[in-house]
Amino acid sequence: MQPLDLLKVKYQVARTSPKGGLGRAIWFSLKEIKETQGWRGLYRGVGTNIAGNASSWGFYFLFYNMLKKRTAGDDVNYQMSAGQYLLCSAEASAVTAVMTNPIWVVKVRMFTTRADSPMAYRGLWHGLTSIVQTEGWKGLWRGTTLALVGVGNGALQFMAYEKMKQWGFERKRASFVKSGREYTAADDKLSNTAYTIMSGASKLFALTATYPYQVVRSRIQNNATAHLYPTIPACISRTFREEGVKGFYRGLGTNLVRVLPGTCVTFVVYENLAWLLRTTATKREARRAS
Repeated sequence: MQPLDLLKVKYQVARTSPKGGLGRAIWFSLKEIKETQGWRGLYRGVGTNIAGNASSWGFYFLFYNMLKKRTAGDDVNYQMSAGQYLLCSAEASAVTAVMTNPIWVVKVRMFTTRADSPMAYRGLWHGLTSIVQTEGWKGLWRGTTLALVGVGNGALQFMAYEKMKQWGFERKRASFVKSGREYTAADDKLSNTAYTIMSGASKLFALTATYPYQVVRSRIQNNATAHLYPTIPACISRTFREEGVKGFYRGLGTNLVRVLPGTCVTFVVYENLAWLLRTTATKREARRAS
C-alpha cells in the first residue's frame, strides 16, 4: 500500500485537485512519480512508514486490550457498552498518537520531498535528529494536537467494529444452542469474510467522519507549506477560503483505496493470531490439569 499512501499525503498537501476520475488520477500520478524518480520514488519513506504503522498498531492493541480488561474486571462474561468501547479506544488512541507523532512528522516530510532535495531526510533517524537540531524537541510533536483530535477516528472505528463483532458472536452462539452443539474456545472465532466486512465497514464509517483533520495535519507538518499554514486555525481558515469544504477531503478517494485493504488485512491477521494464542493457551492449561 506504500505508493498509495505516498500519493494520499501528496494530495492532502496539494492546493489543487488532480484531473480526471479517481482511478485515472491515481494511475497517472503514480506513473509520473515512477518516470521522474524511478521505482525508488514510489517507495520513498517506506521504512519510516513501516516503523510508524508497526509501532502504532502494536501500542494501540496493547493499550486497548489492557483498558478493556480493566473495564471488565474479573467478569469473563462482561459485555461492554458502545460508550465503554469508545472510551477505551479513545484513551488507547491518544497515548499511541503522542508516542508515535515524531515518526509521522518525518514520514510526511519524506513523502513531500524528492530524495535529491537539499532538505530531504535520508531515513527515519536522520529525520528525527535533523528536526531536533533545526526546530528543537518541539518540532517532533508538530501536529500533535491534531493527532489527538484524530483519536475520534480510531475510537469510532473500534466502537463500530466491536459492536458488530459482538453481534456476530451472539448469532454464532445462538446457532450452536439451537442445533444442540457445545460452544468451545476453538469455536470462539468468526469467519475471515466476516472480519473483513466488519473491519472495512467500521473503517469507512470512521474515516469519512474524521478525515478533514488528516488534511490539516499533513499541511501543518509539511515544511514546504509552513509559511502558508503556520497554525491550525490559519490552516483551517485558508483551506476553507481558497478551496471550500472539498479542500478538507483531498485524497479521500485515494486513502479509501489504500486504507481499506490494509485495515482488512490487519484485522483478519490480528483476529486469527489472537484466536490461535487463546486456543493454544487453553490446550496447555487442559494438559496441565490432566
